[in-house]
Amino acid sequence: MSLRPSPLPTAHPLRYSYGTNGLTDLRLDDALSLLADLGYDGVGLTLDHMHLDPLAPDLAARTQKLARRLDELGLGVTIETGARYVLDPRRKHGPSLLDPDPDQRARRADLLVRAVQIATDLGAHAVHCFSGILPKDPAGEAGTEGQEVTAEDAAWKRLAETLTPVLDAATAAGIPLAVEPEPGHLLATLDDFHRLRTDLGSPDALGLTLDIGHCQCLEPLSPADCVRAAAPWLRHVQIEDMRRGVHEHLPFGDGEIDFPPVLEALAAVGYQGLVSVELPRHSHAGPQLAQQSLPFLHHAAAVSTPPDADRPPNPGEGPTDSDGRTP
Repeated sequence: MSLRPSPLPTAHPLRYSYGTNGLTDLRLDDALSLLADLGYDGVGLTLDHMHLDPLAPDLAARTQKLARRLDELGLGVTIETGARYVLDPRRKHGPSLLDPDPDQRARRADLLVRAVQIATDLGAHAVHCFSGILPKDPAGEAGTEGQEVTAEDAAWKRLAETLTPVLDAATAAGIPLAVEPEPGHLLATLDDFHRLRTDLGSPDALGLTLDIGHCQCLEPLSPADCVRAAAPWLRHVQIEDMRRGVHEHLPFGDGEIDFPPVLEALAAVGYQGLVSVELPRHSHAGPQLAQQSLPFLHHAAAVSTPPDADRPPNPGEGPTDSDGRTP
């Protein structure tokens, strides 16, 4: 029996995916088949040993096989790089882009460059990453005139320098690198994203991953207002429920977010990438939550869709080719 839900009549333009970090108890092909049967438009693919290991042999052949399977199933894809122990079996998310050891930072950068190549081979619409947390007891560094700069300023400098070759690869591939503000990390907020963007000189390849739950958790703006504020740089969206001040990814309905305004805002700004359900600590119930999440989003989108949603925009309305939004 097919698990595909009956589609709801709606002109809403958003496309939904589900993150494989919430389906780690399934083989990758089983996870993809499940999502296709349920009616998802795509998948948020976390590079990890459970599914597509970016460090194992024969990566190109495995990626090519996966590309064929995604095409067969009609699934789009975003590449996620938030695997907990893909580089270091003892340090969660280590080494990061902020590691005091330049060789260790280079390992993370190399993984991201590899992710850009995988994204190219799969036709992904973005590569996601995040900064990492400020290292414990980081040493200050000398400034341009010999004065010592703060550990935090030194970390921002490391972040920009380490991301530069990744952005070069993303630019060459024509695939945006979508940095995610992550609670507890150096780059934790939308303001922090803009600091990095300014430090790097606003490269075209640098975009934003907006996690709707993180907006609820710590941003001063509402999640819908965060969408509108982030629109020019928005390249990837993650979505789940969350409570104010508590960084815990929750199934829809278990938190405090009002989703119809969020989805209406995403549609209004012209976002065309995938909106990916992000429940990395619920893999034990992944198939059930995947089945429940899509009807929830369809219903919330139907509630949010204005009566003239299928009206062609008037001249001057909606995103343009030059406004920096996702094409």
